[in-house]
Amino acid sequence: MAPKAPQSPERPAVPEDGDSPTEPVETTESAKPADAVEPVEPDEPAEPVEPAAAPLLPAPVRHSGDRIADRYRLEECLTQAGVFTSWRAVDEKLRRAVGIHLLASGHQRSKDAVAAARQAALLGDPRFVQVLDAVEEGELVYIIREWLPDATDLGTLLADGPLEAYEAYQMVRQVTDALAAAHRKGLSHLRLTPSCVLRSDSGQYRINGLAMDAALHGLASEDRAAAELDDTRAIGALLFASLTHRWPYPEDRHGLQGIPKAVGVVPPEQVKAGVHRGLSDLCSRILCETPVRHLEPLTSPQELARAIGQLPRIKQPEPEPLVLPEYPTTTYPRRDQGTTVPLPPRRAPAPLPPTPPSALPGRTGKALKWGISLVLLAAVGLGSWGTAQALMDKPDSGSSQLPVTAGVGGATSASPQTSASAQHLLKISGASEFSPLGPPIQADQVPLAIDGKTSTAWITSEYQNYANFGNLSSRADGSGIVVDLGSVQSVSGVKLTLPVAGQNLEVLAAPADATSAPTSAGAFSQRIANPKVVGTTFDSPLLATPVRTRYVLIHITSLPAETNNPSAYRGGISEIQIVG
Repeated sequence: MAPKAPQSPERPAVPEDGDSPTEPVETTESAKPADAVEPVEPDEPAEPVEPAAAPLLPAPVRHSGDRIADRYRLEECLTQAGVFTSWRAVDEKLRRAVGIHLLASGHQRSKDAVAAARQAALLGDPRFVQVLDAVEEGELVYIIREWLPDATDLGTLLADGPLEAYEAYQMVRQVTDALAAAHRKGLSHLRLTPSCVLRSDSGQYRINGLAMDAALHGLASEDRAAAELDDTRAIGALLFASLTHRWPYPEDRHGLQGIPKAVGVVPPEQVKAGVHRGLSDLCSRILCETPVRHLEPLTSPQELARAIGQLPRIKQPEPEPLVLPEYPTTTYPRRDQGTTVPLPPRRAPAPLPPTPPSALPGRTGKALKWGISLVLLAAVGLGSWGTAQALMDKPDSGSSQLPVTAGVGGATSASPQTSASAQHLLKISGASEFSPLGPPIQADQVPLAIDGKTSTAWITSEYQNYANFGNLSSRADGSGIVVDLGSVQSVSGVKLTLPVAGQNLEVLAAPADATSAPTSAGAFSQRIANPKVVGTTFDSPLLATPVRTRYVLIHITSLPAETNNPSAYRGGISEIQIVG
């Protein structure tokens, strides 16, 4: 049963990480304090305190340089929230940075936090910041989490202004997919704020504090439907902020100015001009009491994920083209004029004529002398012509023909050198079919796309009436092939051979820290080639800066019609080569 729509456009504020222990903790309609012992506003009735509830003990006092469990050295205090403190620390055993939450044991919130941390650790989803340990030791409870030194939280990204439409789309898609997967496992976040959403340098978004942040702040959900609604509205608020650089509710939160109370909750396109229409409609369906254009409201991450999948694909800005530097001609000063002139190109010296024989007396000697002179002149002329022809036929010194290393199946080819470092084909360790929403199409044919033979191919099934895989919900994300390079490599482009022309495809790459092939297109956060309708061959432009990845996705989103049956659509891939 779906939860009711909110009766007021206002959304109660969620406390920041740095809230003091005496500041009232406000919650959403669907997330309430699990231990009702925190102070409330004077004009609100106080929650009854359970007689058996343990007191909220203050956070343990620790200082930089202190060691926890004879292993973790505290470096910097990040949060002091009264009940708990958060630190950046060093794991001296493994010599790596970690994050630590410290609580005093002996009350319900500590036990809930440990239980939530252990549940989150069992999820094992790389889209969430991983919990490494949760221990109650004497009077101290400590929770160890992964530390991401190259990540930037969404609040910091928004400090400079709203995100581009493509970046906002990537954020909401990746966050929604991750939370939808968590809810299927019975876990929810309940306190999703811009500081909980982290973007790595590779473009992958990861979520911090799944289940655990809510437990640390004493938040609990009434039921599963309420938890889904709360997380969905939190995603909508993040998307609204990313598009408009404003917070969708009257309160100023997370460094963003709120919308005036008299205006209420409105779609982003009514706040800022030029907002992407589809993303604005998503916010309206999540946050507004009555969505615009008679759209259906969205109340769960699963519904939101399906709605995002139905959006027209938002194109990424074109990657920076590879531009080779132009080297100036070497010049030297001339002493007589004091100016610089280009140094003339070096030419091969003309062959020196042999020493003529000594003159012979009489007419015979004169005739022989003239004959030898004519022969020598002809030889000099032929030699000069041959030298000039050789110079004209010589390849440009700025490029050289270098062999391409052996690729899949041992095949080799040659390619002009276009950069300072040689191109080469990377060895493919394996491949699998990309089919995130339904059963595989032709999983047994995937090896035919990496066997080094263009005469064999992975071919899709025949789909009727619609080029987007028959408009089937199980194919809403298209299909394709995920290539496994065996280890993280530098990838500059791809070379494809296709059995038919007219397929619309793009080439994406998983982030360098992915430990397995992602199961959704949104998790392939790096782009190698933009969506394009291609022929039977496709060589992607070389990237100026190669991407670091292990998994490359050849993502087909639209199929061509068959020649003898215009209402039937089919595609496939004959051969894949990855250029390093």
